[in-house]
Amino acid sequence: MGDAVKALASVYEQFLSVPNHLVAQIIRGVLVTHPRPAPRHARAASKLGAKLDGPFDSGIDGPGGWLIIDEPELHLGAHIIVPDLAGWRRERMPQLPETAFFEQAPDWICEVLSPGTQALDRAEKMPIYAEHHVAYAWLIDPLAKMLEAYRLDSGHWLQVGAWAGNVSVRAEPFEALELELGALWSA
Repeated sequence: MGDAVKALASVYEQFLSVPNHLVAQIIRGVLVTHPRPAPRHARAASKLGAKLDGPFDSGIDGPGGWLIIDEPELHLGAHIIVPDLAGWRRERMPQLPETAFFEQAPDWICEVLSPGTQALDRAEKMPIYAEHHVAYAWLIDPLAKMLEAYRLDSGHWLQVGAWAGNVSVRAEPFEALELELGALWSA
């Protein structure tokens, strides 16, 4: 076994032994851990998932056609990444995998930013999502009360919108829904 393979196997063994109260990821061959999300972070992710579920995952009062998953474990090449939310178009993933993780890159991800993970989400994870052809990315900052929406364009992220406060928005790829951002910040 080559040194690189041994090193990756060692990092993966460390990944498997991380306590449940931490979120573990392997990014560019390095094990990264951080505490479970703070309440405002978790609340924003939960509220967004609930808002998207009906019209997009379940097809209630909306177009349907999506699988929306909270905190899926993504195996993207040598990386193991856990976004706050991810979505797959049903035409690309008609059934859930039988594994405890997803090897197929999602069509959309959402990272809820926190002071401790913001640099990791922006500088490390966003480029990996682009490398694996994730078509859309949302960054939500519950402290700044802001949503940034991006679309992958020729391998690079193009910001298609940024909104702050308690406004209502229509953001790709879920522009069929008018999303009231204030609902994400409410206590």
